[in-house]
Amino acid sequence: MRRPLVYLLLTLAISFWGCSFILTKEVFAESPHISASLLVAMRLAVASAILVPLLAFQHKLEPIRKGDLKWFLLLVFAEPFVYHFCEASGVRYVSSSLASLIVATIPLFVPFGLYIVYRQPIKPTIILGIFLSFLGIGVTLIGGETLSGSLNGFLFLGMAVFIAVVYMLVLTKIVDHYQPITITAYQNLIGLVYYLPVVLFADHASLPLIHFTPRLLIYIFLLGACCSGFAYVFYNIGIRYLGTSRACSFYNASPAVSLIAAVAIGQEGFTWAKLIGIVLVITGVVVAQRQSDSV
Repeated sequence: MRRPLVYLLLTLAISFWGCSFILTKEVFAESPHISASLLVAMRLAVASAILVPLLAFQHKLEPIRKGDLKWFLLLVFAEPFVYHFCEASGVRYVSSSLASLIVATIPLFVPFGLYIVYRQPIKPTIILGIFLSFLGIGVTLIGGETLSGSLNGFLFLGMAVFIAVVYMLVLTKIVDHYQPITITAYQNLIGLVYYLPVVLFADHASLPLIHFTPRLLIYIFLLGACCSGFAYVFYNIGIRYLGTSRACSFYNASPAVSLIAAVAIGQEGFTWAKLIGIVLVITGVVVAQRQSDSV
């Protein structure tokens, strides 16, 4: 696959994930009876309903090799099972901009995880790119006066960052042996199986209280189809062709996407500080790509 196309798909993935913080906030505002676990389960159900039949119809749903089953179970336990619950719970307690800032720290830790587990060297360009991106994130959020939240939100999102690093390390082990869309389909399907007992046990009383308005259904569909479905397909393609560290560096752009989306729907105003921050974030992503070999 040509590299410009890979970059385009990664950009779409990060755009979807950047908007997911806004959409999640809107879901909780539209229906406060929806819990984080129920929201994630509905996202996974939508994504599975799209991807699994599509692959089955085309006879492209690859079987999981016996030796890889444990890695898929661990992969799905990390993400979407634990990660999405922590992310959605965190977004409930903090602003969407702050949530995107904390989640954007994932690329900072992934290269170190790769070094510890796989002994992959840490390239200076990755460190420089991460530094520039974090500088941009800080300028964007502090200048935009969007840093607000509670301790619960920080704890949930901090756990999400740790789990995301674990997910990246496991994904690195299997991404070259399966098509990215296959991995994504199994992620959502197995994740849904993980979540069903949780929903039936913890959320059965709140289900009758939820009023599924057309707007709420649209939010859930977008989160499921775009953020839990196609975004992961595109991101897994990026990891396969660019390597984990370089693909992960794109995640630093998600706060910029979140802020642009928030401005577009009138949640926040636009300032020069935000513009400077966005430029720094994009510069950091570009710098992180300037290396001759994939990590």
